[in-house]
Amino acid sequence: MIQALKRLNIYFKEMYPLVPRLILGFLVFSEIYFIVLLNHGVTEIRYGYQEVIGGFTVFSFLCWLRIADDFKDYELDCRLFAHRPLPSGRVTKKDLAVFISILIAITLIVNAIFMNNFLFCLFLYTYGSLMAVWFFQKHKIQKSLPMALLTHNPVQIIMNIYIISFVIIKYGLNVLNVYNFLAVLTLYFPALIWEVSRKIRAPKDETEYVTYSKLFGYKKSTNFVFIITWVDIITNFALVWNLSKLSVVALLLDVLWMSYIFIDFKKDPTRYKLVDKVERYTYIQETIMIITVAVYLIYGKI
Repeated sequence: MIQALKRLNIYFKEMYPLVPRLILGFLVFSEIYFIVLLNHGVTEIRYGYQEVIGGFTVFSFLCWLRIADDFKDYELDCRLFAHRPLPSGRVTKKDLAVFISILIAITLIVNAIFMNNFLFCLFLYTYGSLMAVWFFQKHKIQKSLPMALLTHNPVQIIMNIYIISFVIIKYGLNVLNVYNFLAVLTLYFPALIWEVSRKIRAPKDETEYVTYSKLFGYKKSTNFVFIITWVDIITNFALVWNLSKLSVVALLLDVLWMSYIFIDFKKDPTRYKLVDKVERYTYIQETIMIITVAVYLIYGKI
């Protein structure tokens, strides 16, 4: 038992730092939670143990996806990323399987007992489980990067729906609302942007690992991310417009900086990794969104 815990500690340090990811889970849940409420005009907010369970569920589910990805890509990782904990043997499949089974069981039990949207939680984990087995179409999906994106990336939307459904049920909000639709998309586009940009490389950096830049060229792939970034920021403009015009300006400056990066990267893709810049942009963007919510709750519209 002690040795297994030590091995798990190695894994989580390198692949999924638990404390930062737990904080991230609560930030993701809280951002969508408050954005929906404030755009519905709800100011009498009842934040309690259910919200804590919701944030924990986001953390738990993302942890499940991380481990499932390592199981799915084990053979490839043994060839290309042999230094990682699982391929290197520093943690075993049994260690991870036991841990994630216990975590999922706890998550489902507390959702079944305490949450008002257990069916949405069940759907989320069902979708995640189907992802873990390539939707029973591994021979087709694993060989096609675009098909993998189309089948796997919508999980962010389903996670958003899990959060929004809880808010709507708890506060008795109108389901058919434009802000609910926009909230479904928030965080989905950043996940899509990150997923594509991390597989865009300069021609000299390509290996046998399949990337979007290898399939479509780095310029076309960058153009796709460029367009999605602007679609994403427009949804954020709409979500914060009634809360803070100052935040709209801050978001605009952030996306203009990122636009310059995209243009610069297309000129010389060897200067830096695009995904590093995308991550910085996303962190700034989400920080602005969270600060907007916090300031509105304390001071009102600014």
